[in-house]
Amino acid sequence: MKKTLTTTVPAALIALGLASAASAEIRIGASVSATGPAAFLGDPEAKTLQMLVEELNAKGGINGEEIALVLYDDGGDANKARTFATRLIEDDEVQAIVGGTTTGTSMSILAVAEDAEIPFISLAGAIDIIQPVKPFTFKTPHTDRMACQKIFEDMQKSGIQKIGMISGTDGFGASMQAQCKDVVGEYGIEIAADETYDPKDADMTAQLTKIRNTDGVQAVLNPGFGQGPSIVTRNYRQLGIELPLYQSHGVASDGFIELAGKEAAEGVRLPGTALLVADLLAEDDPQKPVVTAYKAAFEGKFNEPVGTFGGYAHDGFALLVDAVTRAGSAEPAAIRDALEQTSGLAGTTGIYTMSPEDHLGLDLSAFRMLEVKDGSWSIVE
Repeated sequence: MKKTLTTTVPAALIALGLASAASAEIRIGASVSATGPAAFLGDPEAKTLQMLVEELNAKGGINGEEIALVLYDDGGDANKARTFATRLIEDDEVQAIVGGTTTGTSMSILAVAEDAEIPFISLAGAIDIIQPVKPFTFKTPHTDRMACQKIFEDMQKSGIQKIGMISGTDGFGASMQAQCKDVVGEYGIEIAADETYDPKDADMTAQLTKIRNTDGVQAVLNPGFGQGPSIVTRNYRQLGIELPLYQSHGVASDGFIELAGKEAAEGVRLPGTALLVADLLAEDDPQKPVVTAYKAAFEGKFNEPVGTFGGYAHDGFALLVDAVTRAGSAEPAAIRDALEQTSGLAGTTGIYTMSPEDHLGLDLSAFRMLEVKDGSWSIVE
């Protein structure tokens, strides 16, 4: 019987040699931000990976081989992520890595993974992770560019032509701000006011007041993640601004509504995944079986709401399992090739079809435009 290891507080356990005790043939590494400022993303990712590994091993693993998961918590620190990626490859001898909660940690991990030619599936949003295409790097969340396009499509339908933008200066916010500026002209929309905030700021009323006082602004877009967008949303309502407020997919979770407050969040729109509206999906929606099964399993095991970010980890693991199963091999090169050949794989985030030119495999149809109504997510028809 092959032994499978799942570890969460890594450095101490690895130092004791516990990871090397695992004899499973298929060794998967992970570095996620289960603590620190991105814990609201990384904690459900870590829980999801552990749960899925346990479930799969209980069913006999992949092609008869159990999974050994070596899981590190980088706390959102890009330098730690790089160190853990090196350790996963050199010491733990993993055959693939799933993780990289944030853009910063993902960029650190992919540099190491590409050099070692180990497949890496990122759980972060920035387009830079996969464009230009890197041979061994893939990812599960929609790109920030796609989020901009989905939002601008919705604005265009509503006749919005002039907007204000307030962006976080973190990696995610800065990347999405740049991508939105790059594509906004395609939709006949002008950014008339462009403000930023530091992720640690506790009040954004000064920036929002400038936007409110800009002539002709018809809506406001907030590229950002973490606590910042919740503060922006609260300040927005405190200032009595009645223009439509759009947030990014970076805060597509029930946690955002709770942090901003249901009253303040009412009416906020953002591009999100099917997972947030599982109960509202049509019976013939190809994502419904996957979404409802994951939601039931996660909420049943952890007694907390399922969210988009755990869904990214679900899809990363599903892509990896599918690739190893089709390849009939856990050799890194074989996994890489099979990932690139993924076709029609339904996940919580969308339906993945990859190619040598596309290491994400999602299009805009994978996004659902969502709106907060009566304190819950609803689908914008």
